[in-house]
Amino acid sequence: MAESLSRRRFAVTAGTALMAVAGLPTLKARAATGSAATSNATATDAYTQAFLTQYAKIKNSANGYFSSEGIPYHSVETLIVEAPDHGHQTTSEAFSFWFWLEATYGRVTGDWTAFNNAWTTAEAYIIPQHVDQPSNSSYNPSSPATYAPEWPDPSDYPSPLNTSVSVGQDPLATELSSTYGTSDIYGMHWLMDVDNTYGYGNTPGTGAENGPTATGPSYINSYQRGSAESVWLTIPQPCTDLFKYGGPNGYLDLFVAQSGAYAQQWKYTNAPDADARSVQAAYWAYTWASAQGAASQVAASAAKAAKMGDFLRYALFDKYFKQIGNCTSPTGCAAGTSRSSEHYLLAWYYAWGGAEPGGGWAWRIGDGASHQGYQNPLAAWAMSNVAALTPMSPTAKGDWSSSLGRQLEFFQWLQSAEGAIAGGCTNSWNGAYATPPSGDSTFYGMAYDWEPVYHDPPSNNWFGMQAWAMERLAEYYYVTGNATAEAVLTKWMAWAASETTVTSTNFQIPSTLGWSGQPDTWNPSSPGSNSGLHVSIADYGNDVGVAAAYVKALTYYAAKSGNTTYSALAKSLLDVMSTFADSKGIAVPEVRTDYSSFGATVYVPSGWSGKMPNGDPIVPGSTFLSIRSWYKNDPNFAQVQTYLDGGAAPTFTYHRFWAQADIAMAYAVYADLVVNATTGGDTTPPSAPTNLAATGETSTTISLSWTASTDNVAVTGYDVYRDSTLVGTTTSTTYTDTGLTASTLYSYAVVATDAAGNLSTASNTVSATTSAAAGGGGTGTGTVKVQYANLDSSPTDNQIKPGLQVVNTGTAALALSTVTLRYWFTSDGGANTFSTYCDYAVVGSSNVTHSVVALATAVTGADHYLQVGFTTGAGSLAAGASSGQIQNRLNKTDWSNFNEVNDYSYGTNTAYADWTKVTVYVNGTLAYGTEPS
Repeated sequence: MAESLSRRRFAVTAGTALMAVAGLPTLKARAATGSAATSNATATDAYTQAFLTQYAKIKNSANGYFSSEGIPYHSVETLIVEAPDHGHQTTSEAFSFWFWLEATYGRVTGDWTAFNNAWTTAEAYIIPQHVDQPSNSSYNPSSPATYAPEWPDPSDYPSPLNTSVSVGQDPLATELSSTYGTSDIYGMHWLMDVDNTYGYGNTPGTGAENGPTATGPSYINSYQRGSAESVWLTIPQPCTDLFKYGGPNGYLDLFVAQSGAYAQQWKYTNAPDADARSVQAAYWAYTWASAQGAASQVAASAAKAAKMGDFLRYALFDKYFKQIGNCTSPTGCAAGTSRSSEHYLLAWYYAWGGAEPGGGWAWRIGDGASHQGYQNPLAAWAMSNVAALTPMSPTAKGDWSSSLGRQLEFFQWLQSAEGAIAGGCTNSWNGAYATPPSGDSTFYGMAYDWEPVYHDPPSNNWFGMQAWAMERLAEYYYVTGNATAEAVLTKWMAWAASETTVTSTNFQIPSTLGWSGQPDTWNPSSPGSNSGLHVSIADYGNDVGVAAAYVKALTYYAAKSGNTTYSALAKSLLDVMSTFADSKGIAVPEVRTDYSSFGATVYVPSGWSGKMPNGDPIVPGSTFLSIRSWYKNDPNFAQVQTYLDGGAAPTFTYHRFWAQADIAMAYAVYADLVVNATTGGDTTPPSAPTNLAATGETSTTISLSWTASTDNVAVTGYDVYRDSTLVGTTTSTTYTDTGLTASTLYSYAVVATDAAGNLSTASNTVSATTSAAAGGGGTGTGTVKVQYANLDSSPTDNQIKPGLQVVNTGTAALALSTVTLRYWFTSDGGANTFSTYCDYAVVGSSNVTHSVVALATAVTGADHYLQVGFTTGAGSLAAGASSGQIQNRLNKTDWSNFNEVNDYSYGTNTAYADWTKVTVYVNGTLAYGTEPS
């Protein structure tokens, strides 16, 4: 059931352009400081206008981002399965991005009405009211909850309650109820069924199950059964379970086993990263409004965020309030008192629940597992340093001050040798206070876990967790200049930028990561080097939501550090993202091969029987789809059904609220910190590049060089135009244009850019012609050869998978950066654009380059070739040495099928063997193999 990406699934292919570059554009920065706001929704620079355009699309009711109640949907589209299992659910994550979006709108326009309305809506719906959590007054802080171990697989559930395991004391409850005059929790539940699609009718403000006829949102929950419970294995349930649906005990006995009778009850789960993001958004709203002299307009909403942060402290404590560190046995680990159970990190969740009125009990738990992607040092700093955001409880400021320091240490401890941030730690191995693997390193006695909490998919494999966490750290660095944050960010930025590729029509950033080794055990007085902790990149993608967070991280870091390399990279990403614009936002198509899991069997214990609100049976053998039969009525389900019946995987273009909001904000942040950052506004453009010349041509490439421009502040990069179309950006004075057609004349010009977004006039124009195409049947004779193995089980599916390895047959070392390979094939119709991948390479997949090149004239067995090359990081091959396996893969962007049998380079051998039909070139000269003719 494993998926390739963590938390969400994203795709590689690019969308169509709406905002095309015409000719050689000019962009002038407005003469205003970064914190100033215009009096209305009007922009005087291109990036602020891009924010307003995107914002208008999100707020256009015809585009379907919001329900009739004003609640943001997870996505515009209804058929989508990832963390939520339906697009018209919502999450606390969506609300937090909404707060942030409206804060940004307030900065740009000076209008804070929408920001305050977002908080009012949250209080009405996603923050449970008293009637929805009615029995908190029965909560006993000396006995927070009864212990139930977690298990790795859904089939291990229900989990038995165990009263013999001691639990610690809750040090927050009395203080919170005294501060706010209520025992209720003020935090967001993480998931809601906005259109009541499931039919529970667990309507906010009613504390009831009103059934399928109820209109409006309904509280639901899903994940309850261990680290291997992917979305495809969940059984959703109402938060208030009155036994109207499910089995005789509602849904309770699917999850918890107990000897006595089950009681009707309510329960909620909080996602701490979302509540912390809400505080972060409120900090910026208060800061920007204060700069406008309008702090009073957002003060009430900021106070709500501070209150939310007060209760968020439950995420800083162990699940059952046991001691922190060396907690390797449920009975041997001591119960905590006061702060001995506080790890000070933002954990994966906190939760609370209780009996329906008259039951006389309630419970609360924290969590002992902490993930790097959930940490938010800016929120912790704001709650311990900004009076308007500091919670009212007496010990809250100290808790958040300690948390800030601990989070910074956490990032240091988890930073890999390359710069990426590894997963996290746990105080309760396997969720059962088990013994971690021998030799596992620790952080204040908590065990290192490369995939905290969820293993299907691994929780830290998604690059989005990197971008989100480092964007927050970059904001904290921007505000405070903290040296620890700067050091972590400097290393991370260099790694991330080295793995980023941007062209005029697309970009590639890391998508799925892999991890090996572990960090050194944390020593705060002498941190280790983590030389044994490594990250690898399994594949790359062009997810626009992740790219938006990445852009903001780059921009905040560049603005504080003065490193314009990263602001230039942010600009290039934003510019190409604008070419993916459509009527609803900015999005790219996604091929969803994981939708084969619509037929996945959901574990139901033997003898258990129940029904969903629409009558779908819940029995052993039930599937994801069978308990969600309403999905068959979705207008897009036909694509999924075709796939389930053996057809092609469906392709969808999704407009997720969080992603679209973050894209809008990325443009606004760049406008604020770069375009309009210089006091008085830098409006002086760089001088034009001079002496542009073509320095070399091949059949598919043209190399250029020019004399550098000058600027009153600094030149940050150069935009290269081919035939008046932007084809690339660079920070150097050379550029090689690739993927060209043989024997073709091209015209080039170069424009210089500066940090304020000013563009020079164009350089002189130069023309060059590519050389004639290779493929004339030449045979190479040199000191290198290639070995090939067919890694594809079917020659007629939608991917080609050649395995290659280079062997140095000479007597001297061979630098792999001088070597290129060509695998010749026919495209067999369909799309004429391709996605390429290196799934594995002994020399490191990040050191392997790959692209598809079209032949000017087709030859027998080939109209394209896959070109594989190497960076200098691949090193050299000694005489007689082999590169080891290089596992390549390619597909057409429409995922149509190939017929490989007729391909020139195709072979049926599955073991590596010398293969002259794959050609090898050294320094551009054919050195091995025979080209097709």
